[in-house]
Amino acid sequence: QVQVVESGGGSVQAGGSLRLSCTASGRLFPTYIMAWFRQVPGKEREFVAAIRPGSGTTYSDSAKGRFTISRDNARNTVNLQMNFLKPEDAAVYYCAASQNALTSVQQTSDRNFQAWGQGTQVTVSS
Repeated sequence: QVQVVESGGGSVQAGGSLRLSCTASGRLFPTYIMAWFRQVPGKEREFVAAIRPGSGTTYSDSAKGRFTISRDNARNTVNLQMNFLKPEDAAVYYCAASQNALTSVQQTSDRNFQAWGQGTQVTVSS
């Protein structure tokens, strides 16, 4: 079973930056689709960004132009660089892994990811 662990959350002022990292287990990591989702209390988990084995990416509209997802297959790591953060970006961020082939649309649904990290809190103050 794939194990996923996130790190890098914290508090930042609006306009600032944070970098989240995620490590997933397994020698097949280069074949995984990796994604970041976020959730605030009382709301459904929301797609943020995904990266495919060939490093193609998909972003939510809110993340485009501000966030960058990248992967390092040698380290089984995925990073989410978040710039120009806004108070509405505050949430618990989750990293997820899928071992299945997914379309760009399917990548935006948390139902298609089998392995999840415990989440890391991001707080953005205005």
